[in-house]
Amino acid sequence: MTYPTEAGSACVMNIGVRERRKRMKFGVTLVAASGLVATVLVATGADRWWRLALFLPFWAGALGVFQAREKT
Repeated sequence: MTYPTEAGSACVMNIGVRERRKRMKFGVTLVAASGLVATVLVATGADRWWRLALFLPFWAGALGVFQAREKT
């Protein structure tokens, strides 16, 4: 299945419904877990470097959500 992009060219979906659902579930779970950990770290007054380490889980979760939404 193809769908138009902004540039006018066609983009082909390269993942199926099952894989999109899996990526969305992974992404939402990871973003939620990272948010929970960030809340605990802020509430306990943890050092800024510990909070900075949450960049990677937030990024990976967001990437999963974006891939699922864009069907790539």
